Amino acid sequence: MFWSEMKFCPGCNTRLRKIDGVLVCSKCDYKEDTSGIMYKDADVTIELDVLSEEDGKDILPTITIDCDKCGHNEAVWWMLQTRSADEPTTQFYRCVKCSHTWRDYS
Repeated sequence: MFWSEMKFCPGCNTRLRKIDGVLVCSKCDYKEDTSGIMYKDADVTIELDVLSEEDGKDILPTITIDCDKCGHNEAVWWMLQTRSADEPTTQFYRCVKCSHTWRDYS
């Protein structure tokens, strides 16, 4: 099974951005090297890719929802299975104006 993983800063829980192979926190300057991160699932080896700020803005579906950061009412959204298979998926939102990203576990 192939999938992308979003990573969050362990200090402030802000979504990390991938810049030149390094995951960077925009709030607290936390950095994590990703050049060697590989995950093996069964007989398939995959490398994880993290969405950048601009990824998906032109292809992801949009929804009318208020951004807690800037108050804009439009965001792109996507879903990932972040917990066990018997739990509901996690829905992620990214404001199209300020790129603030948040998640909903419902």
